[in-house]
Amino acid sequence: MGLMNTTARANDNPLKTAPIGRLMLQFSIPSVIMLVVNSLYNIVDQIFIGQGVGYLGNAATNVIFPLTVLAMAVSLMLGDGGAAFMNLCLGEGSKKDASKTAGNVIIAALASSILLMCVCLILIKPLCNLLGATSDTLSYAVDYGFIIAAGFPFVFFSNSVSALIRADGSPRYSMAVMVCGAVTNTILDPLFIFGFGWGVKGAAWATIIGQAASAVLCLFYLRKFKHIDFIISAVKLELKTAGRICALGISSFITQASICLVLFLGNNLITHYGAQSIYGADIPLAAFGITMKVNQIMLGVCIGITVGSAPILSFNYGAKQIRRVQKTILCCIAASVAVMFLATIAYEFFPQYIVMIFGTGSELYRQFSIRVFRIHLCLSVLSTFQTVASIFFQAIGKPVKSMVISVSRWVVFLIPAMLVMSYFTGVDGVLWAGPIADGLSFALALPLVIVQFAKFKAPSLSNTSA
Repeated sequence: MGLMNTTARANDNPLKTAPIGRLMLQFSIPSVIMLVVNSLYNIVDQIFIGQGVGYLGNAATNVIFPLTVLAMAVSLMLGDGGAAFMNLCLGEGSKKDASKTAGNVIIAALASSILLMCVCLILIKPLCNLLGATSDTLSYAVDYGFIIAAGFPFVFFSNSVSALIRADGSPRYSMAVMVCGAVTNTILDPLFIFGFGWGVKGAAWATIIGQAASAVLCLFYLRKFKHIDFIISAVKLELKTAGRICALGISSFITQASICLVLFLGNNLITHYGAQSIYGADIPLAAFGITMKVNQIMLGVCIGITVGSAPILSFNYGAKQIRRVQKTILCCIAASVAVMFLATIAYEFFPQYIVMIFGTGSELYRQFSIRVFRIHLCLSVLSTFQTVASIFFQAIGKPVKSMVISVSRWVVFLIPAMLVMSYFTGVDGVLWAGPIADGLSFALALPLVIVQFAKFKAPSLSNTSA
């Protein structure tokens, strides 16, 4: 009787029966808002620091950016992997395993955040030097990075638990978690930077207070789960469950960790070759960071569309509703490509207006910033497909393919291109490596998706449910 009731609840789940378009709007819009708002943490800091401190302050935050991306990498691995596994369990009717998944995500997030925080606090100055700080930006980077690292437990908890909240069918609450933090950060930034005169330290304090506000909202949700019975005793680490979570979330980790590696290498290459150019070391460091963070907002829209749809993909794949899986991912691809196509038009034809938002600088600073947008992001529309494809494979429980696609763009293609192109063409080579990697990663991801769709037509998987 208990098994029959569990199965009945799975069959009644709207993820299996509601129209795909309506579900995508319900889940993806909050997810898009959540990720864009999350990206605004860095953008808002850049805007106010650019106005209050100048481009040297922006260059310093770019030095710390790889550390924040690393924190994001681990927390997203746990959150996205836990969300995918939880929905797969619910799709198969296993409510108990879904509950254990949530407990494992929480304890793993807390433990790993404390470890990373301690390492960064102890080694902050050598880390800043390693990540490309110059003599002019080192003190700013140390001040900013020390405070940001102290807030890592809030980052881990809010990012991982908000993914579980979204998977539980509460995308609006998940959105509210991030909006609350970003609004808090936006209000406190000008107060701390201009009102109190704290400079980059003020921006850092505003950021972690906002992250703490998000974590508090996540804490309140733990007793409100809709589809699982969450209890405190479930918050313990089980190696088998944790291993499955990490396996499903590994592509999220690889993607973010690869970005971290690229930022580390890019910071060092662009300051090294920039120093040999008319721009100097600090201008390219600041401009490259601004470009990456602006593009992160647009990628946040594309990722949000697919991540928001991940519960639909995971549940229906677990329930063998393959037609619904196919329809969902095709909608994700179409919407994401359209968004990034419009973004690319802005990057190519109107970059000067984007640069102006982040404060004024010398004419060389303006020229190089425009150049970064036009060159480095000219084929970003192709990288969108690679990103969507990676999340798709993660959602249907195929972490190896997801990891291969994630690694390809950032590690296999972009890093070698940056090294080779900068060796021959200097600072411009770092910029041209972007479109080269985007084109090659698209050429790899497209056949993998086509092959997976061909496998969907196998008799054991195909069905007529739409």
